[in-house]
Amino acid sequence: MQHNLAADAPIKCTTQTTDIDQQADNLSNWQQEYDQVSNGSFYGCIEEIAYDDLQVFKEYTHRALRQQCQVWPNSLWLGIPAQTSNSKINGLTIDNNQLMCRPSACDFELVTPEQFNIYGMVVNQDTLRHIAQCQGISLIGLCQHESPRITTSAAHLEQARNGIAQLIKNNSAVNTHIQHEMLFNLILTLLQSPQPKQKVSPSYQHRKAVVERVKDYINAHPNDVITMTQLCELSHVSRRTLQYSFESILGINPLRFLRITRLNQVRRELSDPQLHKPVSVIAANWGFGHPGQFAKDYKQLFGENPSATAKRRDR
Repeated sequence: MQHNLAADAPIKCTTQTTDIDQQADNLSNWQQEYDQVSNGSFYGCIEEIAYDDLQVFKEYTHRALRQQCQVWPNSLWLGIPAQTSNSKINGLTIDNNQLMCRPSACDFELVTPEQFNIYGMVVNQDTLRHIAQCQGISLIGLCQHESPRITTSAAHLEQARNGIAQLIKNNSAVNTHIQHEMLFNLILTLLQSPQPKQKVSPSYQHRKAVVERVKDYINAHPNDVITMTQLCELSHVSRRTLQYSFESILGINPLRFLRITRLNQVRRELSDPQLHKPVSVIAANWGFGHPGQFAKDYKQLFGENPSATAKRRDR
């Protein structure tokens, strides 16, 4: 019997934006906040297909980002970079034979480079367990708080990339049941691949703790002038150790992290249609006491003057 191929296929949704907060919001049912890290105007695109118990997408971001993410309830996310890159999850570098994996109960942090493509699959955990049980596959521990990286073969990763890319491109020509079966087979192949023991540097936990302590302090003191000396005293480490901790976990030095975090917060407020404070007031509230230097730093990071962001909000 021949299937009516296009009749019940879910519709692909494609969104494009030049606004980093819209990019974070455009991925259905995720809770996310993106901060831009590299300089220049932003562009992002998401191609997504949503099923009842499964979401598959390809995301492109033109600028380097720091992303705070959480997937939808009772789900498991698999993330596969489209190419070898300097991406990190929770401060751990993703090698070319690894993918990322996080359950819904875990917030996670991604650091992604410029011109970054990633393929993602998010699956309902109950459905995944049921299908795995039917096929006699054990997934014990994978839906828990284990390592955010899974090591597999480069061939399996390439198979998954190609499968997702072809499905996104031709989804309307394939019956939903066939799509569903193909995606679950890809997921189970990745999850049951041989997984060598994860190697994490003994100093990783210490460096991560130093970075988290500094991040919490910066968030708690949004309008304070903060110096490197203060951060060293707070974290009880030398300037060199503090610098190395940030560069290894986030890929940037602590003072640049402080500046770009606050610039992103300023931009968020300037883009908020509910707020109509002057640019100078918002900048001062985030610790930028020198208007000329603030405007220069803002334009360098986002590719436009702060007044242009405010005018777009008012329109």
